[in-house]
Amino acid sequence: MPEKEMGVVGLGTIGGGLARNFASHGVRVAVYNRTHRRTEQFIADHSQEGDFIPAATLEELARVLKPPRAVAVLVNAGRPVDDVIDELTTALDKGDVIIDGGNSFFQDTQRRGAALEKIGFGFLGCGVSGGEEGALHGPSLMPGGTRQSYERVEEMLTAIAAKVDGVPCCTYIGPDGAGHFVKMVHNGIEYADIQLIAETYDLLRNALGLAPDELASVFREWNEGRLQSYLIEITSYVLAKHDDGSGAALVDGIEDEAEQKGTGRWTSQSALELGVPLTGITEAVFARMLSSQKAQRVKASGILTGPATTKSASGLVDDVQEALYASKIVAYAQGFEHLAAGSKEFRWDLDLGALATIWRGGCIIRAKFLSSIMDAYEQDPHLPNLMLAPFFQDALARAQPAWRRVVKAAVDHGIPIPAFASSLAYYDGYRRARGPANLIQGLRDYFGSHTYHRVDRAGAYHTRWAQGGEEVKTD
Repeated sequence: MPEKEMGVVGLGTIGGGLARNFASHGVRVAVYNRTHRRTEQFIADHSQEGDFIPAATLEELARVLKPPRAVAVLVNAGRPVDDVIDELTTALDKGDVIIDGGNSFFQDTQRRGAALEKIGFGFLGCGVSGGEEGALHGPSLMPGGTRQSYERVEEMLTAIAAKVDGVPCCTYIGPDGAGHFVKMVHNGIEYADIQLIAETYDLLRNALGLAPDELASVFREWNEGRLQSYLIEITSYVLAKHDDGSGAALVDGIEDEAEQKGTGRWTSQSALELGVPLTGITEAVFARMLSSQKAQRVKASGILTGPATTKSASGLVDDVQEALYASKIVAYAQGFEHLAAGSKEFRWDLDLGALATIWRGGCIIRAKFLSSIMDAYEQDPHLPNLMLAPFFQDALARAQPAWRRVVKAAVDHGIPIPAFASSLAYYDGYRRARGPANLIQGLRDYFGSHTYHRVDRAGAYHTRWAQGGEEVKTD
């Protein structure tokens, strides 16, 4: 583009932060919000930060930008995105690029991209991670769509992205919905990561009686080692925060009902369709659903009994550290298996090592061991599961005894740890050469004539269970 220009539609937390980020990198930014008062307030607050041009309508936004234009849309996922795109196609010209930077479902992005391509517009579905601070100071960006559209805005996107070792946390992901698919899985891993941290807090607080201030110190110490990550870091801050006007911990004043915006649920639904055992992420989604049943849980607490009082397990803090690390490995292993399955199904040719690279900075799930994931895919680009990489094999082997003790301690205390337990069950299921599915197939054949395969010869077989038990070959 002859001049660096970007239109930004939607001046909420993320849209406003990105607009300011673009401006701080020398981009001329035209801004528009459906409620014009927000546009006026944005200009009043931030006009001195860069070259901003307010627009009262999308037509005005198009007029103040020079063709070929690029416009980033930061509005709520779903119908609002479609409505803005419909309006933009009448205000812009063919050849202009529309960027959906919201948390859109990847299949909606596929649909929108195909429709816009037919009428001559460029389109990118760009995952944006990092929250308010990331948007303003450097997010992780996951743009998908036509490569031509990406190349038109590549310089601006890489400029505003977070940098790790001088490398921008932004790369071209792949065609049509690839960018939003990757962001969806990213958010699913985030769900699992947060659930594991919550289970850690719950277990250490209720089994050992550690206060929030003490737990803050534990997480602070863990963040200095191999568990170093953004989420571990901010957990220490949240636990250390005292309620205004009192000495009580703020976390004790927060209702125990977790909300969700749908990306975790989408991840689980997609995994079911692709046949990926995404157990940890799905348990995290279910845990949030259970948390929302507050009235039922309060009633049940006075009716349903738990285990008798159990002595605190010695060494539990160190054991939980090991179990948390191992379970995080499983969460990322499942997430990357999901990415590989989506890449194959939709022919995106995702570079899994590159995804680990751009998640090292800016994004919510940034963590120290993403560099080890990057190394694992560099050594074997076709690695079927991260747990098979030597680094993670060794880590899981070391953590295994403590991991099992943690699950047992939680069961003994009656403390639910669905993410820890399902992660260990997945590990045990994955490492077994032979499981119990042979019986499942036998039962399916009995009641539904679904056939089965044998270990000693090729072909599909059916036993005539109700007709004397004769086995017959069916193919």
